[in-house]
Formats: sequence, structure tokens, C-alpha cells
Amino acid sequence: MVIDFPKQTPRAFTRADVLSVTPGQIGVYGLFKSGQWVYIRRGDIRAELLRYLNGENPNINLWGPTHWVDVVTADDVETEKRLILKYQPIANRKVG
Repeated sequence: MVIDFPKQTPRAFTRADVLSVTPGQIGVYGLFKSGQWVYIRRGDIRAELLRYLNGENPNINLWGPTHWVDVVTADDVETEKRLILKYQPIANRKVG
């Protein structure tokens, strides 16, 4: 069970960097800017990040993430939950 993102150089949240990810790679990814976590989610890393770049989730783009990191795992709900609890990303917070 993963409880943190592995050490890595954060990648720019750009189409070129996202397209460098192998299609179909499943894991948990985190978007952030200037030390502030914006969003953490699990799924097909490349497909999901491309959706955000295409503006399919305005709530995430509103916060202007600039970089992202990931960890390749199975479809791991527990890792996703632990990372969300640890980093408290602003776009994952529930309202009300």
C-alpha cells in the first residue's frame, strides 16, 4: 500500500509532458502549484490529465495547477484516500 508519492521530479502540467506518459498507465496522480496541492485522483493517468488540459473539469483549471506527480499502482482506492487525507488538495474538498 502506497502512502506517499515516490521521490520524482515534478512534471509541468503541459500537453507535451502528459503525452509522454504511456497510454493506459493506471495510478494515482496529484496536481499542484507553488507548494499547494490542487487535486489528487486515481485512474488512467494520461487520459485523465488530458481531460483536464482540455478543460473538462473547470473546477480544477480554476486553481491553475502548474505541475503533477504520479505513482503507478493498481486501481488503488486506499492509496488515493491516504494521499488526499495527507495533502488536503483544494479541489478535492467537499462543500457543505
